[in-house]
Amino acid sequence: MRLRAGVCLIIAAMSLAVSAWHVQAQTGMPNLSGNYRCEPQPMSCRSGQAFSISQSGNALQLKSDKGEQGNGRLTSATTVSAGPPWNMLGVLYDGAIEWSNGTKWRKQ
Repeated sequence: MRLRAGVCLIIAAMSLAVSAWHVQAQTGMPNLSGNYRCEPQPMSCRSGQAFSISQSGNALQLKSDKGEQGNGRLTSATTVSAGPPWNMLGVLYDGAIEWSNGTKWRKQ
């Protein structure tokens, strides 16, 4: 009986520790939801000047002012990927996303 209670206590403690780690991991991720302006440096902004991002967990939905839409993913606390029509990778810093195509989206 005591062994069973001890095992239950250990399992409960481990579950609590995993839950706390999971919450901490989720809260460490940035919130990218909002409106962005393209800064054409060093490449011009061919797919629009204004963009919006909606976020649900790590999943992103991106939209341009030209009507293009695509899905993306927050891949870490500092990196993001965007699928078609953009197919690019981004690095997050200082309220902006610097994309692999040479453009930068700055949060407004």
